Amino acid sequence: MKIAAAQISPVKGNILENIEKHKMIIKAAIDHNVDLIIFPELSITGYEPELAEQLSIHYEDSVLDIFQKTADENNISITVGMPTKFDDLLFVSSIIFQPGKRRNVYLKRNLFPTETGIFSKGNGFFQMEVLQKKISLAICYDLSDPLHSQEAYQAGSDIYTASVLNSVNGINDDLVKLSNIAAKYHMYVLMANFTGKSGGYECAGKSSVWSKEGSLLGQLNGEDEGILILDTDNDQIEKVYTN
Repeated sequence: MKIAAAQISPVKGNILENIEKHKMIIKAAIDHNVDLIIFPELSITGYEPELAEQLSIHYEDSVLDIFQKTADENNISITVGMPTKFDDLLFVSSIIFQPGKRRNVYLKRNLFPTETGIFSKGNGFFQMEVLQKKISLAICYDLSDPLHSQEAYQAGSDIYTASVLNSVNGINDDLVKLSNIAAKYHMYVLMANFTGKSGGYECAGKSSVWSKEGSLLGQLNGEDEGILILDTDNDQIEKVYTN
């Protein structure tokens, strides 16, 4: 299968403009026969915790219907990031669209200290299946919890994905953590990050893929939007820049 990490420069709080960015990047993925594309944390709004309450939606809101339509028509699975509301609780969420299936949602389980006064913790674990490959989803600080990746391994995951906002000052630590997860559990690991500015951070880009042995197979640059594609049949990497 082909799985892609999407790297975008978000527009602060602008849902419709960010959806247009997603559509452009997903088209590039479709043109390269990608089966699953993973976007960064809160990709539809940008990482803007102070705006999350007013921008939040129910995960089945019609504003995101275009992604289900795209998944159905092009046989591609898609995850996007969005603040969502359940029972008056606010969550950092990955919303999952798969061909012919009802959309689903994963709620970030481990919150960064600055997020705890704004968001609630999810309490579940999410694994999806694409072309008989099991893929687990993590959102940013999840990857710092050893139990999260351990659960992915115990559930038989072939691929561990991390949708993140990583700044230029924080990315190196997470690159090491993700490489270690790949090596420890013999899973492919994929990270999708922002470029540009979001949440007051200078985002680092460098969306990356690691082999099952923990070696870096490929990495995008720190500036440009695009996709990093892994073909799990042969460990080949494609880099596609869209701006």
